[in-house]
Amino acid sequence: MANRTTPYGAFNFVVNFDGGEVFGGFSDVSGIGTELTVAEYRNGNDKENHVRKVAGVHKVADVTLKRGILNSKTLFDWIGAARVKGPEAQKSVTITLLDESQKPVQSWVLRGVVPMKYTGPTLAGKGGGDVAMEEVVLSAEAMELSV
Repeated sequence: MANRTTPYGAFNFVVNFDGGEVFGGFSDVSGIGTELTVAEYRNGNDKENHVRKVAGVHKVADVTLKRGILNSKTLFDWIGAARVKGPEAQKSVTITLLDESQKPVQSWVLRGVVPMKYTGPTLAGKGGGDVAMEEVVLSAEAMELSV
């Protein structure tokens, strides 16, 4: 792997829920990220007039998943469970980038995940070739990177 000189393609990935449960293939995953807040602080007796940067709390960005609608209610059942059970409905979500031979390259593991927004398809009588897409936005408490 150390000899590779070209980056991996962004089109080859899988999304798993709770260590293996799959809700269907997703065509898009966006928003993977984390942010660390920084507080600026200055000691009153510092000889130089500058601030120190002190690490504060961190947060995980909301992740958006998109897919074509399947004959499955599993995703929407999870949304219903989150409405009723709250934190008990949290799942772990793993997004794994694959190489050309379908071997895992890198994974982002989201912990304490609940669906925070669902958007159904835009339906129109014209076109005929478009896929009915649904979108779910996930809110996570923590994120780990696995290589």
